[in-house]
Amino acid sequence: MSPASANASPRRRWRTGPAWTGLQVALSASLLLLFLLPLYALLTYAPPSEIGAAAGDPAVRAALWLTFYASGIAVLASVVFAIPLGYLLARRTFPGHSVVEAIVALPVVVPHLLVGLGLFLLLAPGSPLFFSVYDTLYGVIFVMVFVSAPYTVLASELAFRAVDTRVLEASRSLGAGPATSFLTVSFPIALRGIIGGLLLSWARAVSEIGGILILAYTVYPSGLYNGPTTSTISVLVYNLFQNGNLRYAAAVSSFFLLIAFVLFTAIRVAERSGWLPWGRGELTP
Repeated sequence: MSPASANASPRRRWRTGPAWTGLQVALSASLLLLFLLPLYALLTYAPPSEIGAAAGDPAVRAALWLTFYASGIAVLASVVFAIPLGYLLARRTFPGHSVVEAIVALPVVVPHLLVGLGLFLLLAPGSPLFFSVYDTLYGVIFVMVFVSAPYTVLASELAFRAVDTRVLEASRSLGAGPATSFLTVSFPIALRGIIGGLLLSWARAVSEIGGILILAYTVYPSGLYNGPTTSTISVLVYNLFQNGNLRYAAAVSSFFLLIAFVLFTAIRVAERSGWLPWGRGELTP
């Protein structure tokens, strides 16, 4: 055996043996602990009786309804606007393409308090684009769309890029026009990635607080919303924390965490059962 082979063999054994597996397990477990320990602290801080009280609290229910209602509209906006932009970026070349991609990615990294401030100045009284959004459902939706739609654009772009161009060429050769080719070939193939992006957008919209604190700290009945005066669930928890009511803030947070856990578990069960049009593990919200 040559010296090179003798030196390479221990390296190969390390990369495929127990040491490598142990390193993967240790790193993965460390990250899982970072995820789990704060949630454990939150769930155990408030007794189950307070979590039950939060579940029955009309103020908490109103905040949850507003949050899910506004985030649902934000997801619909992503379907209408973000998917076409993702397709455009994936399938078209035009001047400024890289600039557009940078603009799409910018809301992901911009501090979201700045988002609220920018939207407030853009739509404030006296501006050319004045629209009454302050402390309304529209304000919540605008902020949610701003912070969440980029995830659908980016996921859609990646999904459409993954569609084999030969399949598109075959559909064109059979007489399908651009719109027909998109609806019958590109979109169905890319659907799994698009839905993953929509789930990410929904999760980001639900968790938003920074921009909402500026633009719609309190939401009053108007326009599309005729419910009670309330706020999103994130603002409600923030208010409880600011008022020093830590135990009830933990109870409300725990109740929301349980709802989110049930939703994402249902998605996994639906994947395993074959109720969804993708395989288990192929969709990561």
